[in-house]
Parts: sequence; structure tokens; C-alpha cells
Amino acid sequence: MDLKHIKTFQMVARQMSISRAAVALDYAQSTVTAHIQLLEQDLGKPLFNRIGNRIELTDAGVKLLKYANRLLELAGEARETVTSDNEHTGTITIAAAETVITYRLPQIIRQFRDSMPCVRLIFRPMPYAELYSSVKNGQVDIAFMLEEAIQSNGLEVKQLTEEPVVLIASPEHRLSMKSDIPLKELSEETLLLTELGCGYRGMFERHLLSEGIVPTNYLEFDSIEAIKRCVMANIGIAVLPHIAVEAELRNEDLITLNWQLNNFIVWTQMLWHQNKGISSAMQNFIDCCLR
Repeated sequence: MDLKHIKTFQMVARQMSISRAAVALDYAQSTVTAHIQLLEQDLGKPLFNRIGNRIELTDAGVKLLKYANRLLELAGEARETVTSDNEHTGTITIAAAETVITYRLPQIIRQFRDSMPCVRLIFRPMPYAELYSSVKNGQVDIAFMLEEAIQSNGLEVKQLTEEPVVLIASPEHRLSMKSDIPLKELSEETLLLTELGCGYRGMFERHLLSEGIVPTNYLEFDSIEAIKRCVMANIGIAVLPHIAVEAELRNEDLITLNWQLNNFIVWTQMLWHQNKGISSAMQNFIDCCLR
């Protein structure tokens, strides 16, 4: 596959128009069409459905677009790294759980930016369940996860910080006055859960299952802030890392409940591929995290 054709495909996919892509790339429309046709011949699959004056990506086009973005990003990074006389340039692509990005990384990012201001940091949003695979398949350089201690062939894993997980409720919740809450009592509660695949959610559900509890009355969120707001509104209870609720506990907007799992611990962990070439910028970022 020719990178020039890949770039043309990316632009057509963004614009959903041959003519607009031609203007953006400063090509003739016939050139754009030829690039797409050559790419389709190379892959043996149509990449766009043409419906009257409108086009849309085929299933093959949707799949290719994900790789096209990565290929062009890597090509740009390679060119920048090879041609630059400054070793303190380049790009680091990072994926992380929301809690880590919000409460652990800002200080590290500031420290790193002070030492390497010309390095570009790209944060990729992705479902929790994809963080691990994103490092395995090279989609990102570094990932941060909140999990039980991970061991993995092919990946470097560094446990950075213990993260206690707490059961939180509104001060008005019926369990707020109880000094000891057995897990079985949680079967009667509305549980506000993080997204499927989240490490500490999985641990929590396994603990419940060990007591014969299968949650049926629950709401699922992909935002920790939304969970906290709903708990404060006394809609239900939730398990979250202590660091994510420190301010609300301090202000007494939330309380922690005394339950059987008060030693519930996960780790903030940093992962990168063992076989990935580590630039000076990436090594500096890793060092900032390990200090």
C-alpha cells in the first residue's frame, strides 16, 4: 500500500466527498479517484459505497480507516524523529483509565513538559477493556490501568501506586449509620457500576458472586463523575478508587461505608511493549512516572 494512497483515502473518509478531499489535498478529482481505485485493487475490497452523489465507508473501509490513521501517524513520527536534530522531539501516544488521567497523571505531565516541551503527547480515549490490547498491538506507546497486579509476557509492567477502593454512599443513605455491612446486604441496593471490563468492577462482582450475589439492580456508567453525582443524589451506592472521591469525602458530600472488603486494593500500573524501541522522550516519560 502506498502511503500517498492511504493519505488520500483518509481525507476522503474524513470529508465523505471526493471533491472536498481533492480541494483539501490540492489534487484533481481524477487523481483522488485513481488513488482510491488503486487502493481498492490492492486490497481486493471496495472501500466506499457510492450512492448517487453521496459516498459512505464500507465495512472494509471502516476497518482500514483505523489502520490508516495509525500508519500515517507513525510515518509522521518516523520522519520527525529521523530528520530532527533535536532528540527531545517526537510523539508519545498514551491510553489510560479515566481515574488515572484525572487524578494521577496531571502532575507527571507537567513535570515531563517542563523537561521536554517539544514532545507531543497524544491521549487516546478508549474503552477500559481495550487498554491492555492497545499496548499489545502497538496502537499506543504506554497504557495506564487500575487493576490487580498484572503479569504479562511481551509487556513491561510497572506497579506505581496502591489504590484503595472504597464503598461510597450519600450521607442520607440508609446504610450510613451501620458499623459493619455484610456483602449479602448489598443485594438489596442499587449499584452504580463503572463500564464492563473495569478491573475493580470485576473484582467487586467476583466478591459478590462468592457470596452468591448476582447484581440485577444496577446502573452502568462510563463516567466516574456521573457515578459520584448520582451517589450524592442518593440514587445508589458505588465502589470507586479512594483517590477519585477524596474531595467529596473531605467535604462530606459522600461517605465511605464500613463493609467486609475494607482491604480492597488495586494498583495504578504502567504498561509498554517489551519489543518497542524506546526513544529518549519515552524513556524520560517513564522515568517521570517512576520517580
